[in-house]
Parts: sequence; structure tokens; C-alpha cells
Amino acid sequence: MIRLLQEFTLEANRYVDAAGGRKDMHRTDLNALAVIMRHTAIGGSVTPGLLRKELNLSSPATTALIDRLDNSGHVVRERDSSDRRQVHLRMTPKAFEEGGAIFAPLARHMGSAMAHFSPEELETVTRFMTAMVEATVAAREEPSGAPSSPAHPSK
Repeated sequence: MIRLLQEFTLEANRYVDAAGGRKDMHRTDLNALAVIMRHTAIGGSVTPGLLRKELNLSSPATTALIDRLDNSGHVVRERDSSDRRQVHLRMTPKAFEEGGAIFAPLARHMGSAMAHFSPEELETVTRFMTAMVEATVAAREEPSGAPSSPAHPSK
């Protein structure tokens, strides 16, 4: 099972690299847009600091990333109305259009694959994937040198 998750991650990364490359976008660019989209969808906003933290980038790398997305017309910087020093990042219609085009083939193929599963099976997979995401976050946040539990062989 773990091997399949690793394989899925590798193939998802390869897809993003290939599809993004066709639009001259790096994986980091697409990850940044995904962060902005996720926060926007829940009513939040994204600052350069939040983007830096979520993507684990240095301040200069974050500035270069935002400049690239701004220059390509995917993101605009907006000053906060109450604190003009604060900058918020917003995706443009171009970013939504190109993002849709980049991920449409993946969504179509995944949708076809999911159609072969019952709602109950999809619920189980959803619970499993949620648990795997949470486990991955916990592992990432665990201090180095923390005791590890023995690995369990997977099927």
C-alpha cells in the first residue's frame, strides 16, 4: 500500500511537471496557485509570508516566485485597505483558465477511474487518503531524532 502511495505521488509530480511545462510553469508556480486557490475557497487570503511558509521557501525565492506569477499574469498583488504595508495575492482569471486547462485531462481520467467504485468504496478511500495526508503532515512536523515506531510491511 505504501509503495502504491509513493508511486501515485511520483506520477502526480510527473504529471504536474509535464503539464505545467507545456505552459512554461514550474511545479512551484502551480503549487503556489494551489495554495492561493485553497485559501480563497475557504474565504481566506494569502500573503507572501503565508505562501513562503506553506511552500517552505526562503524570502528571496518567494519574492522571485511571486514576481514570476505576477509577470505571467497569473497573480496580482493587492494592498490591504487598512494596512497598506500588507500585500495579499489574488489569482487572475487567466490563472483559473490555464489551471483548468492544465488539470482537465487529469480530472477526466481520474473521474473515469473513480466511476468504477461504489459510493461506499469511495468513502473508505476518502477516509484512508485523509488519514494518509494527516500522517504525512505529522511526520513532516515531527522533530528530527524523535523515536520511530517499527515499520509495518505493506501488501
